[in-house]
Amino acid sequence: MTQEIYLWEMVGGVVSVVTGVMNPLIRKLTALMGDEYKKLKGVRRQASFLVKEFSAMNTALQMLEVMDEPDPAVKDWGDHVREMSYDMENCIDDFMRHFGREDAKEGFIKKTTRRLKKLRHRHQIAARIEELKTLAIEANARQERYKINNWKPSSGPVAVDPRLRAVYQEGASLVGIDGPTEELASFFMNTQMKLKVLSIVGFGGLGKTTLAKLLHDKFREKFHCEAFFSVSQKPDIKVLLNRLEAKLDMTQSFHARGLEDVIEDIRKHLKVNRYLIVVDDLWDQSVWNVISRAFPNEGNGSRLIVTTRVEGVAAMACHNDQECIYRMKPLNEQHSRMLFFDRVFGSRDGCPSYLEEVSADILKKCGGLPLAIITIASLLASQEGSWGVWDNIRSSLGARSTVNPTLEDMKNILNLSYMHLPLHLRACFLYLGMFSEDEKIKMSVLIRKWVAEGLVSRMHGTDLIDVGRSYFHELINRSMIQPVTNYKGEMKYCRVHDLILSKCAKDNFLSVASSSEDITRLQCCKYKVHRLSLRSMASGATNGLNVDASLLTQVRSCAWARNSTPPLLLFKYLRVLTLEDDNNDLTIDLTTINQLFQLRYLRVEAPYASRIELPCALKGLVYLEKLYLDGGLKNNFPLDIIHLPRMSYLRLPRGAPAIQGVENMKSLRTLLQFDLRKNSVKEIRGLGELTNLRELKLCGGDVETSKIEALVSYVGKLSNLKYLKMTRDLVIDRSNQLGLLSSGPFEHIEKLMLYPC
Repeated sequence: MTQEIYLWEMVGGVVSVVTGVMNPLIRKLTALMGDEYKKLKGVRRQASFLVKEFSAMNTALQMLEVMDEPDPAVKDWGDHVREMSYDMENCIDDFMRHFGREDAKEGFIKKTTRRLKKLRHRHQIAARIEELKTLAIEANARQERYKINNWKPSSGPVAVDPRLRAVYQEGASLVGIDGPTEELASFFMNTQMKLKVLSIVGFGGLGKTTLAKLLHDKFREKFHCEAFFSVSQKPDIKVLLNRLEAKLDMTQSFHARGLEDVIEDIRKHLKVNRYLIVVDDLWDQSVWNVISRAFPNEGNGSRLIVTTRVEGVAAMACHNDQECIYRMKPLNEQHSRMLFFDRVFGSRDGCPSYLEEVSADILKKCGGLPLAIITIASLLASQEGSWGVWDNIRSSLGARSTVNPTLEDMKNILNLSYMHLPLHLRACFLYLGMFSEDEKIKMSVLIRKWVAEGLVSRMHGTDLIDVGRSYFHELINRSMIQPVTNYKGEMKYCRVHDLILSKCAKDNFLSVASSSEDITRLQCCKYKVHRLSLRSMASGATNGLNVDASLLTQVRSCAWARNSTPPLLLFKYLRVLTLEDDNNDLTIDLTTINQLFQLRYLRVEAPYASRIELPCALKGLVYLEKLYLDGGLKNNFPLDIIHLPRMSYLRLPRGAPAIQGVENMKSLRTLLQFDLRKNSVKEIRGLGELTNLRELKLCGGDVETSKIEALVSYVGKLSNLKYLKMTRDLVIDRSNQLGLLSSGPFEHIEKLMLYPC
């Protein structure tokens, strides 16, 4: 093993906020020293030198990251190195892409060696060397100033702490919550038949949402229909009400509708039903003025619950009826202690005597805020239980007691928990800022994005999906994210408190834009945008944002939640792209997607009536790992997808044809929406050769018996399969041999859903 490769393996395992770009850069520099480039001696010498220099700087950057308040000059240096690393990696990507394009041509090495001298990409690499020497010397000098213990990552998979699951899932068992629940029960037992609105108002972190959810779950059966939905600060009202329709199980129209049409459809549905609806996290009176028109007063005993931090919004929702406003209060001292000790020690009587005084001081600084108590308790539960560790955390929380907590007090507590996160969890946590405020985030989607971004390290295991799941569980155990269960009680989702998301702009990690003002701010920013979450405008006019080309050219990850197709060719270095659309009439033009050489992850979610237009071929996407297409297909599906070497996750769109040669997709772990009606017996046989397959979802309407027999014979060979589902649309003769699937060697099967049977 060469010294350079050894250096890469030493530093390449830790993926953190500041060093997240450094590690891929070192890996690519190491690749430039491989046999493929042995004829390019100048490039190999430069790469060898840069690996050593960047490795030294990487060490300094890791130390810088664990410091809460670094010296401004040192931080400025770290920012400069981080941005330079992005530029350098882009430069190398360009170089390697041009180098690889000529690989099949005769006389390539001789011709390319001469040509490389003229390439701007190679000159850019060479021009950096002297600058990097200076920066490396500075890095080593500054590294000596700080005596910081080396961080050692935990090993092995992480499970969800059962104590924390109880905190979030069993709202009725939360200390201090029974009083407000009993007090507000009369609101639902009231015999008045007119529509009544209950406003729950209070500071962030007091538990307004928890109380509203508990009331909703306790009384929902008394109503004909119910829904719980979050609003957030800058909602797209039409999208918001579309989601409410889905929660009310309304049949949504495939025709284009304006906002007034959506409101009227909801009103018609609710007029004939006694309803209970929770409007969570309402910030703005003007938003309430619009959405409240969807809630008719038919004198049938319907009820609304509104949670808000704004007193004026609470009063307006209740028409200034003070009897219908409930003001949340902090927990008293007894309840604070009970919640704290339950989380830290698993028992309300488990606190050692030597920690009584320090724990009392820490609790005072939490000011009775349940979110603060749970967060700081989760931090202490993950630390060594010594007085010195607890005393350091007490000192970090500040000198004064938080009798009347403020927003800044809350942020300080959450910041302390963030600073105690292991480095490998920080980037994963900050990536949650790519999702909308109060969004219910699907665990599997989040983990695959982490993997595509390179935020999950093989240092913690070879199966990156399993490692990512451990990261997810660890963030839950530390109360940095809140678990959300599905209707079966399975933990498949999470939410993040908006106070925690205030950390996500740290170190220029990601940028969020939902208005023209946000776009202008980003375009004037000192640093380039590398991760961009572009959300719908609050007014609903989602096509009105004018995004300058310069803002997109350096973007590596983009969440595009707008009713328009992004200018794909501007995303030269894009790795991760998510498109969300609710416009039934829109054609999503992806015909140039094959030009995005670095693309790893593509997810498109669109209504049934929309049309996804794909290129004729995808062969340019050599790094593509996940393709998720939920929407109608406008043109032919590119069948060369079977030749993409890294494809591990494929969700086929509606209308996709047979996948000829599916047996070549050896790297597939997930295959969804495989159409048994369109695929022949030959393709079904090919499924049996996908031995790495973990998830398989089959669809297709009326299916011939011969295909089912082939399915039984060949799918039974998938010994690593964990999830097998047949959708409800399948029509299968029950007299066939489908029952023989049970005799297959499904040693690892976890979920079997055979609806046709």
